[in-house]
Amino acid sequence: MKVVDFLKQKKEILAQNPFELKDWLSPTIRDYWIEFLNKAHNNQLANWAREHQLISNSNSVATKEIELHPKAEAVLEDLSQQLGEEIHIGPWFDITQQTIDEFAKVTQDYQWIHTDPSRAEEQSPFKTTIAHGFLTLSLLPVLTESVDSEKPRYPTAKMTVNYGLNQVRFPYPVKVGSRIRARTRLCKVNPIKRGLELVKEISVEIEGCRRPACVTESVVRLYF
Repeated sequence: MKVVDFLKQKKEILAQNPFELKDWLSPTIRDYWIEFLNKAHNNQLANWAREHQLISNSNSVATKEIELHPKAEAVLEDLSQQLGEEIHIGPWFDITQQTIDEFAKVTQDYQWIHTDPSRAEEQSPFKTTIAHGFLTLSLLPVLTESVDSEKPRYPTAKMTVNYGLNQVRFPYPVKVGSRIRARTRLCKVNPIKRGLELVKEISVEIEGCRRPACVTESVVRLYF
């Protein structure tokens, strides 16, 4: 679907529910939207969008200035120096059969490749049970050490919110008995209303394996 058709299709919904369009769009479409806004002054499609109140005549929400709290400004300045860098390597975490079974119980996912060691030994190409992909994903707060109340990553922020994930892939399975850890690279830091939005690339590595268990782009919001 072309972007213009997408915008036309959503016209009525947007008219009834005014909000910042960029927060509602998918990450991929959002990037196109921001690029479109940056060229809006001489774009025929932009005139159509302004007519239907999808962007303002003052060049949209994308360039709207945000007044940051002094504490947020300090964090922004600090993090801006770390863009593109690996900012954290977490501790090793043991994946046991008990951990896998407890996750299966909570999620009701009892697929034999995870919970039946005997059958896995006989029939699985890995010759043992493997962790659920979503188990690996759910461990990210621990693996990135972002849930330690005694040592918060951003102590000046009032609240840290997991805003979502842009994409997730599980390139290689995590066998029971493996150890995993997370490596984090800071990709983006953007001011938002009352805080900052951080985009981080997180790669979960398996000890002794050159392929990662999980690669994801995490979006976190800090409020001050």
